[in-house]
Amino acid sequence: MLPIATSIKPKQTPSMNYFLIAANVVVFLLSMRFALDPRTGKSALDLRPWAEPFMLLSDHPSTWQFVTYAFLHGGLMHIFGNMFFLYMFGNNVNDKLGHIGYLCFYLGGAVFSGIGYTLISSNPILGASGAVAAVTGAYLVLFPKTLVTVVYWFIFIGTVEIRAMWFIALKLIFFDNILMADPSQNIAYNAHLAGYGFGILSMMGLLSIGLIDGGYKDLWFMLKQWNRRRQFHGAVSDGYDPHKGNLGRKAVSSRVENAPAISPQQQQIIDFRSRISGAMNSRNASQAAALYLELLDIDPWQTLPRQLQLDIANQLMAEGQWQPSADAYQKFLAQYSDYEHAEQVYLMLGLLYSRYLNRPQEAAEYLSKAKNKLSDPNQKTMCRQEIDRLGNK
Repeated sequence: MLPIATSIKPKQTPSMNYFLIAANVVVFLLSMRFALDPRTGKSALDLRPWAEPFMLLSDHPSTWQFVTYAFLHGGLMHIFGNMFFLYMFGNNVNDKLGHIGYLCFYLGGAVFSGIGYTLISSNPILGASGAVAAVTGAYLVLFPKTLVTVVYWFIFIGTVEIRAMWFIALKLIFFDNILMADPSQNIAYNAHLAGYGFGILSMMGLLSIGLIDGGYKDLWFMLKQWNRRRQFHGAVSDGYDPHKGNLGRKAVSSRVENAPAISPQQQQIIDFRSRISGAMNSRNASQAAALYLELLDIDPWQTLPRQLQLDIANQLMAEGQWQPSADAYQKFLAQYSDYEHAEQVYLMLGLLYSRYLNRPQEAAEYLSKAKNKLSDPNQKTMCRQEIDRLGNK
């Protein structure tokens, strides 16, 4: 399986990534030569003698070798594979980190993957694989929900779109470097894993302390959202119940004499609300969102209990159902106008209308409402940047 495209493009030209690719290619052309292979008696690409000291010599490394080794490659397929993946995932990471930040991160990935390699192996190493793995790990954290178009060739040849989080974590990290690792191959698997680890952990750390702007789709935000839902469900152990009063309180049983019979439509609505509650309580948010949309086909004015309505809106947004998500947020604000974190919902609506629904007037309205109430620095920056972007259109 080979990735050939991602679903997002950088907003600015990723000049530093292009520079790094060019630097690797130039060094490759300067450091390689055709020489006679004594094993086959044929001419083959080989490293020039002057370049050999720039490899990372694990048994007695020099400090500068932890950087220089990453610009050397052992053959055409070696450099082509590394530069292909660097182009595929590095452009958007460069866009996110900025040029200087990206350069420092790339070199840091080379250094830490080299350290990881020397701790286990005593053989010399060369190649940008560890640094590229760090960049790929950073992409996993920064853009986990984006789609990667992958070419597959099993019985048939075709393409499929896979979430970046699953493709990188399962295919590139687990399958290629753990499950299918072959010690007989001349591949530095531990350098790859050290690079992935550096990329993932460093990005999570930078997001957690606010040194880089977060977003509502990065892995750190996803984990915070999951933790908030976990805490909520832990506090409300009996789950959602649309017929109860305040969440977390026991319902008071009562008996109504001569209650009028409910209509088939009302019964259907009750059943759907119960099924939505059950699905969300079972952590099946996707099913709950699908049931919610079916409920709206019966009665488009239906609004769920507060946290459930918000969770459904978030799930629809995560699935890329932009208009249903916006409608769900609108219903939430209409029903729960006193929500203490309404600015978060304003921000979500502003981003939806601006980026996905092409409704700049509504986007500007909600972003303006959110701007003065947001307390998180990253969200304030995101809101301000989106307002500026709308103003430049």
